[in-house]
Amino acid sequence: MNDDGTIEPFLDETDVHRDPEWFKRALFYEVLVGTFKDGDGNGTGDIKGLTEKLDYLQWLGVDCLWLPPFFTSPLRDGGYDVADYTNVLPEFGTIGDFTEFVDEAHSRGLRVIIDFVMNHTSDQHPWFQASRSDPDGPYGDFYVWSDTDEKYQDARIIFVDTETSNWTFDPVRKQYFWHRFFSHQPDLNFENPRVQEAILEALRFWLDLGIDGFRLDAVPYLFEEEGTNCENLPRTHEFLRRVRAEVDRLYPDRVLLCEANQWPDDVVEYFGDDDECHMAFHFPVMPRLFMGVRRESRYPISEIMAATPKIPEGCQWGVFLRNHDELTLEMVTDEERDYMWGEYAKDPRMKANIGIRRRLAPLLDNDRNQLELFNALLLSLPGSPVMYYGDEIGMGDNIWLGDRDGVRTPMQWTPDRNAGFSTCNPGQLYLPVIMDPVYGYQVTNVEAQLANTTSLLHWTRRLIAVRRENPAFGMGSWEDLGGSNPSVFSFIREFGDDIVLCVNNLSRFAQPVELDLRRWEGYRPIELLGGVEFPTVGELPYLLTLGGHGFLWFRLARSPEEVLPA
Repeated sequence: MNDDGTIEPFLDETDVHRDPEWFKRALFYEVLVGTFKDGDGNGTGDIKGLTEKLDYLQWLGVDCLWLPPFFTSPLRDGGYDVADYTNVLPEFGTIGDFTEFVDEAHSRGLRVIIDFVMNHTSDQHPWFQASRSDPDGPYGDFYVWSDTDEKYQDARIIFVDTETSNWTFDPVRKQYFWHRFFSHQPDLNFENPRVQEAILEALRFWLDLGIDGFRLDAVPYLFEEEGTNCENLPRTHEFLRRVRAEVDRLYPDRVLLCEANQWPDDVVEYFGDDDECHMAFHFPVMPRLFMGVRRESRYPISEIMAATPKIPEGCQWGVFLRNHDELTLEMVTDEERDYMWGEYAKDPRMKANIGIRRRLAPLLDNDRNQLELFNALLLSLPGSPVMYYGDEIGMGDNIWLGDRDGVRTPMQWTPDRNAGFSTCNPGQLYLPVIMDPVYGYQVTNVEAQLANTTSLLHWTRRLIAVRRENPAFGMGSWEDLGGSNPSVFSFIREFGDDIVLCVNNLSRFAQPVELDLRRWEGYRPIELLGGVEFPTVGELPYLLTLGGHGFLWFRLARSPEEVLPA
């Protein structure tokens, strides 16, 4: 109370520290709990082991960790077959372990988002078991049941390698149940208000434990409607608006990241009017990066960027090179898909569904120049970059493992037993470590690369630090500069006074390029990795020469005072 008797307005301390746009500046890092670090020596990675490695992730420059499902599950689909939305798989730890992990991450300035599989559950989930055994009970209509398998015929089959129908007959209930993915993953019935409430309750459970948001898995498929392809339906967006409103009301500054493997015109709908998801993966960009470099042409990339609609001011794309799934080729033409398979999946075992199950380094033949170029593109294109664990050291894959496990092998920490991942008997390992002569843990590991200051790990850390120093990368506008050479992809990122010029040579040979930079006449390009000043921009086209698969990042400085020290 003031001296005059008036009451001062209450100051909410939490508002002082609010940062609603943190995700725009963040570097996300996807880490699988089961294959990152084993903390108790039983052969399976766990939450305690992940907590042990938070210092490494902080050192690398990560801002936010993304954890794929670690819930109770029979693990027939890497945890995406959830059997309990509010519990931890015992092999991975306990709820107590998880809350300690979140607290430790936050104490280091790291945020945490987790996967939430909203569309379907495991057939071992108690909801499904009750639904199949008691059709008239409280869970009887928690799933989509039918007496016939002829409904929704316009819906495509996603896992074409293993599924022949989106319907599977259940011998207990003697009806068919609907599933967009594996037949052991029945889809929830979002027409039922009790299903929606149950999902919201599970979301609140994890938010109450302090997480910073969710990656919402497979959201385009929540509802079904006859005469449609059962994707991107209006009721799906209606439910997402409800989720967003609940999150904004009770949990400010949390982020919803949408996984919608669709064309840009469809994906942009998941932002709504900044009232659905804060972020969405830009799936079509990723395969075109690989296509552009292999064809030595900027057009596959520049064309998909030009076809990307404008998004709401408060939203952000998520960009990535690789993740826990196959390199999906759903959002390319049939001709482009055949080209990608021919170039990047020469062995049939490298294919999975409509994609390629390979890690980044093997896709690029472990070429250091290409690895640097791809990471430079990842960190400079519009959106927040999402790195996949192990890519910072150039980890390999194992195409002889089933399904997508080939790209989910244990993190390689040291050249010692089990790659330093676990102290167990090698036969107990969750998945075998990579042991080939090129990518094997004896050669490719964190310990060795920490000791070598010219390693890919140190280089990646340096590039992440440069990105963090320049807000234009996360917050800025993007403009394609074109240029005289179709093998060179050049663009400007601009945020206030921070103007960054990015020039990328997609060819394996040295290339010249002339750029029209007259708008910045008089500015001084300062190369960001070394602080070297290049000639001042004039009226004439600006000439640059780049080595094979080389790239340059420049800050365009107005005056000598803005020049970075060498």
